[in-house]
Amino acid sequence: MVLGERLVQKVSSTRGFAKVAPHVVPALDRAVHRLTRGKVLLSARLLPGVILTSTGARSGRPRRTPLACMPEDGGRSWILIGSNFGRPGHPAWTHNLLAHPDADISWKGEDIPVTARLLEGRERAAAWRAVLAFWPPYAAYQARVEREIRLFRITRR
Repeated sequence: MVLGERLVQKVSSTRGFAKVAPHVVPALDRAVHRLTRGKVLLSARLLPGVILTSTGARSGRPRRTPLACMPEDGGRSWILIGSNFGRPGHPAWTHNLLAHPDADISWKGEDIPVTARLLEGRERAAAWRAVLAFWPPYAAYQARVEREIRLFRITRR
């Protein structure tokens, strides 16, 4: 692991990061993604990322959310992690996917229709181990909250 990556992991595990990042990172991601016509996702310089377009659980309106993800199977599926930067509540996008599992993602400039499935039991446990190997700061996020961080596997429709 490179020194810079270790530093980023350490900083992203802090409570200060958890307070600031939810307000700054998504806004920057959406702006850069829009300006580059879907070709660049700023946070993807650290972790792979997608822009998730889901249907609002209550509003029924499209909701665009930049998210870090863990690609699987050469880009045929992805794990989305509902960490909410280690804050107490589940992020809104997880409620949206539970209510409306069909969604779209923008992945490396390609728009892809997907279906989301909440992982549970052994399947979730295996995915969680892979997620922690992929980005260890998720362990710090889980340690700060009482809720179980939701994991979704999204696959191409």
